[in-house]
Amino acid sequence: MTTRSQTSRTLSTGECAGVMRAMGDATRLHILESLLAREKCVSDLVAETRHTQPHVSHHLRILREAGLIEGIREGKRICYRISPKIRMLLEERRGKALDFGCCRISFPGTVLESSGR
Repeated sequence: MTTRSQTSRTLSTGECAGVMRAMGDATRLHILESLLAREKCVSDLVAETRHTQPHVSHHLRILREAGLIEGIREGKRICYRISPKIRMLLEERRGKALDFGCCRISFPGTVLESSGR
């Protein structure tokens, strides 16, 4: 039986499909795992992924539109971090997985340990 608080956090079928689409690419999954460790600017992610800035920015846009990350402008730079909603979902699972209600995603323990969890 689901409680009201669980139901309010459950993604709709469409939202779940959007999240799964966003996470269904190796580059985006790499970026998401990297941001679980700490906030990073586009230039950091470009160096880390070894992709061009337009390529990384394209993937960041998809992750942002899915509600997984958010961008913060710092002068001319934009830095990205896991969205507060996703952080909350992660904290509810004690840093072991993201539970969207419709599905649960687990990341390697080393990634989650480095995020301070």
